[in-house]
Amino acid sequence: MIGAAGRWHSDAGAEPAVQPNTWEVALTSSNPADTSVTAGSTAAGSTAAAPTGPRVVDVHAHAMPMPLLRSLADRGLADVSAVDQGIVRLDPKVSGVGPGAPLPLARSQHDVATRLVEMDAAGVDVHAVSLPPFLFATNADDAGFATGIVAQGNDELAGYVAGAPDRLVGLGYVPLGWPGVADEAVRVLDELGLAGIAIGSQGGGKDLDDPVNEDLWALLAERNTFVFLHPSGMPAGPRLKDYWMPQLVGYPMETAIAVARLVFSGTLERYPITLCLAHGGGCVPSLRGRMDMGWERKDVAHTNDHPPTHYTDRLYYDTAVFNTTVLSRIVQDVGVEHVLMGTDHPFELGDPTPRKTVGDLGLSEADTAAILGGTASRLLGLA
Repeated sequence: MIGAAGRWHSDAGAEPAVQPNTWEVALTSSNPADTSVTAGSTAAGSTAAAPTGPRVVDVHAHAMPMPLLRSLADRGLADVSAVDQGIVRLDPKVSGVGPGAPLPLARSQHDVATRLVEMDAAGVDVHAVSLPPFLFATNADDAGFATGIVAQGNDELAGYVAGAPDRLVGLGYVPLGWPGVADEAVRVLDELGLAGIAIGSQGGGKDLDDPVNEDLWALLAERNTFVFLHPSGMPAGPRLKDYWMPQLVGYPMETAIAVARLVFSGTLERYPITLCLAHGGGCVPSLRGRMDMGWERKDVAHTNDHPPTHYTDRLYYDTAVFNTTVLSRIVQDVGVEHVLMGTDHPFELGDPTPRKTVGDLGLSEADTAAILGGTASRLLGLA
């Protein structure tokens, strides 16, 4: 169930079923928890034939490194006893979901070799890997706990992507809503050497436009850092408790709320950050006209020199919308150069055939290549 604060909780005795992983590919190793990588092994460059043509980059891919999960288990914050069944359970202080909720843990989330086989099967060259929102500690009410979980997650993410440096780049998370949030971004970029930053839609009980995050936006704008926004909360409370609606409906709504606050608060006017939205921006594309209308007619919403679409058109949108007509409209609205391929790998609500998804748009060869990876390569600084 979802509590009054909008947090997603599981009903006791009615846990959501973990669906089969569409991407899963059988490997010869019999140890599902094995994440070891040796130089020259499959993880250094899969044995499958490399995709041909321009580089294909997936900006929306997730990992839950096993060393992180085991460390959380040692602290009583995780249950990894069902890893071989593709399930992990996390303490609500970490995950933001109810106690005992079974969270899907595809093998590729912690096994680099499996990920590379799945990437090759999908025709993807590079994954920009971020932690899923279950590891954001979004609802934690203690600064030390939240920042500690985030820092450890970033350390282990850096280790995970180092297992295949030619195929994987990392997007480190930052503890939104807590003082010093920009310091972790500096550490992620300068010390860990990750390619960009991932953010949630809220954190520490605060929205993205809260002044506590101001230094973060200034830093990211100054550095022109690639930033990936993935929803990390749910609006609407208990009305979303059924039918997997927290993710099907809640995530798109949450993204729209977060982006609208960044727009109307003037944050995106002050700091033109390089921001990509998960799930095709959620509800943002369908609100273009309504937000502009509000800016024109309501003084309280006339907060910037330009209408909201001036700012939302500068953002980037991934392709994980699962409908060609919807994706075509996003391309029409913001332009080919602002659409990036993203799959939500390896979750069951992801896109296992991303090249077909982009190809079905019927664009020119150059525009198709831009969406598949040309623009993302530039934004991520890939050689």
